[in-house]
Amino acid sequence: MTDVLAILPLIVIFGASLILFLNISWRLNILALSIQYVGVFWLVLTLWPTGLAAVKLVSGWMSGAIIGSSASEKIINREAIHFSSKEEIRFKAVLWFVVLLIVLALIPKITEWLPLSGNILTGSLILIGIGLLQLSIANEPYRIIFGLLTVLSGFEIIYAGLESSVLVAGVLSIITLGISFIGVFISQVKNEEAIP
Repeated sequence: MTDVLAILPLIVIFGASLILFLNISWRLNILALSIQYVGVFWLVLTLWPTGLAAVKLVSGWMSGAIIGSSASEKIINREAIHFSSKEEIRFKAVLWFVVLLIVLALIPKITEWLPLSGNILTGSLILIGIGLLQLSIANEPYRIIFGLLTVLSGFEIIYAGLESSVLVAGVLSIITLGISFIGVFISQVKNEEAIP
């Protein structure tokens, strides 16, 4: 039973990162970001006390709320926000699977460098890998925001295993919210310039 509970946050992170990477719909992206932060909270909960780990969950949900509340119908329905076609979804699913295989292959070597469990490293490295991959192929501001938040989530998991400082948790939460605010602001400015 404990093995299933240890793997469950990884399944949550894998599923959320896949849905977020596939970019199927706007609402599904926001939902996947929220679920991704549940997985981050769950993994950090194994390392930090509940109150300190809840900071990750609350700041992640708040950043999702910031991004979700800024989306108007003009932005969602415009062609500037491009959702994946069936061919793109298949290609991105294969890319996601390749990143997963690379992460699983690297875990034994990385555990020699970092004194963290395999589950913590797997969850964090898949988020970092998928986030970097998303950043490399995204050209819309919202996709870039999702990529940055995904990379930062993976980094937060690794850093939580190495340091349990309240100040660092607060600073990382401020960075998460700052990325959301700045990304939404840039996206709004870009959309106001594009809409006649």
